[in-house]
Amino acid sequence: MPSIRDVARQAHVSTATASRALRGLPSVTAETRARVERVAAELDYVIPFNASSLASGRTNSVGIVVPFVSRWFFGTVIAGAETVLREAGLDLVVYGVPDEASRARFFDRMPVRRRVDALLVLSLPPAPREADALRALQVPVVLVGSTAEGLSAVGIDDLAAATQAVRHLTELGHRRIGLLGETDPPPHGFTTPGLRRRGYLRALAEAGIEPAAGLEAAGGFTAAAGETAMERLLARPSPPSAVFAMSDEMAFGALRALHRARVAVPGEVSVIGFDDHELAAALDLSTIAQPVFAQGERAAGLLLDQLRRQAPPTDVVLPTELVHRGTTGPAPAAR
Repeated sequence: MPSIRDVARQAHVSTATASRALRGLPSVTAETRARVERVAAELDYVIPFNASSLASGRTNSVGIVVPFVSRWFFGTVIAGAETVLREAGLDLVVYGVPDEASRARFFDRMPVRRRVDALLVLSLPPAPREADALRALQVPVVLVGSTAEGLSAVGIDDLAAATQAVRHLTELGHRRIGLLGETDPPPHGFTTPGLRRRGYLRALAEAGIEPAAGLEAAGGFTAAAGETAMERLLARPSPPSAVFAMSDEMAFGALRALHRARVAVPGEVSVIGFDDHELAAALDLSTIAQPVFAQGERAAGLLLDQLRRQAPPTDVVLPTELVHRGTTGPAPAAR
């Protein structure tokens, strides 16, 4: 399909000028506007948001509600969504809700009402009252990392992916397998930690391994907290021979703790993470790769489909993949 860049190139204008011309915005001469519109028609470029949409009340903005703007996962999802939305000539408005108070204010006041044409909600499983408020907006809403009736959603199968990660460790002969996870209950009602913990327990059960007391530690999904959690596991009378970290950032912290304790990886302790963070390959970290950027792209694409042709709500589950690198190896006994 032709893009706005194709139109701009053939019309001999910048992408920004082509977008303004097709959206009916000022500061474009009549001659330039006519040339851009003619090229768009020749290329059969679909103009999703133009002057007529502005006249009908469109804001040409999409809101994104996110718990932690600065964290890698959320920033990467936003980047993926922004790439697609920018191509469609839409602006992005980010609403951060880092704590329960700010989240309650957002859903009570709904500041996005009449300010955005559509809304993305990242990793915030909506309570029934919140889901009602989202549906009442009467604009397309797509959830990333959670689901709710009547709303589109994009995500991965966290349960299956976590099971695969821990199964990788059991197949290497590990029997004492630690878990770096999240506090109970998790912040914001996040469902991901619970699903990944269930995958951990499922893989242990498949291998006939009884979960050992004291081999789970809350790592807070950050490198610093992951390092502290790994130190707690190492202080156990019988530390694990392998660790599954629910995120690569926690795994990075775990590797640092192991290095400081002069514990060989994977000779004495194997570590597997989750995400395939952009630094995972540099640290030779075994992990579960999930398409983070693509989740943002796909979610934005669903929003555009619903804006353009009132497409029905859709659930999309994207694939994950085990990436075996240098931080996982046979259990010491197996070796």
